[in-house]
Amino acid sequence: MFELIFLGTSASAPSVRRGLPALVVRHNEYRFLVDCGEGTQRQILQAGIGFRNLNRILLTHGHLDHILGLAGLLSTLMRWETMDELNIYGARGTLERVHDLLFGVVLRGRKPPLTLNLHEIKPGVFFEAEDFTIRAFPVFHRGSDSLGFLFEERSRRPFLPERADALGIPFGPERRRLVEGETICLADGRVVTPEEVLGPLKPGVRLAVIGDVGRIDGLVEYCNQVDALVIEATYLQEEAEMAAQFSHLTARQAAELAVQAGVKRLILTHLSRRYTEREILAEAQTLFAAVQVARDFDFVQIKSEG
Repeated sequence: MFELIFLGTSASAPSVRRGLPALVVRHNEYRFLVDCGEGTQRQILQAGIGFRNLNRILLTHGHLDHILGLAGLLSTLMRWETMDELNIYGARGTLERVHDLLFGVVLRGRKPPLTLNLHEIKPGVFFEAEDFTIRAFPVFHRGSDSLGFLFEERSRRPFLPERADALGIPFGPERRRLVEGETICLADGRVVTPEEVLGPLKPGVRLAVIGDVGRIDGLVEYCNQVDALVIEATYLQEEAEMAAQFSHLTARQAAELAVQAGVKRLILTHLSRRYTEREILAEAQTLFAAVQVARDFDFVQIKSEG
């Protein structure tokens, strides 16, 4: 399961109710901040999630409305928060701009009191944990080297405790070894194999997160059958020409991608102040029913079907 906390859902400039782009993706003890628009540190505090373990930041691209919050966030972490290391991931052009902001404006020749790592990433898997991975993929947006992110849990065979109970397997390391695929020998000499206590292979949850994007062609393969797709819907179809001019999507185009990729759930963000939430939702729902428009501080759980 992945958990999402939307911290900023406005496009280009903040509105009264929406901050600039920022999203926390949580998986067990791991927390990732995707983009960091101006004012993100205040949104983190207002959401009540704090800064603990929020030491990995993934940047979709280097436009200012997606990175300016890094300056204030780093400044705060340097003064008040206990964090040994901060890791920022992005494409080369994005990190060049981030380097100018953090080292040229915030630090100005000073050494940060925490280890600050800028990780250049390219399309492919760039982060691996025991039970999930994160893959970057290319996104087209107004000449920037933009990236989308695919969070994927590893497939697993669930442990069936009722079978273990029936076999008299004690709680503790024996059960853990069976989950890890080992055959065990019980105290009475009986041999138990993983096949006896593990269920059928269950696909892991898959989540695609896309920031600003001007075209949906080429994205289907990365979003194919994901449990949830988070993507922008800056314009309505009536202003499709303007959307194309500024390399953004309409709500209808986002829904078209959801249909073509067979996604299970569509979450729209990065909304222009010129439209109401109801207008964005209505346009997307003409093509795709399982859609919602994200609001600041929305908390969403992404689980597999069933």
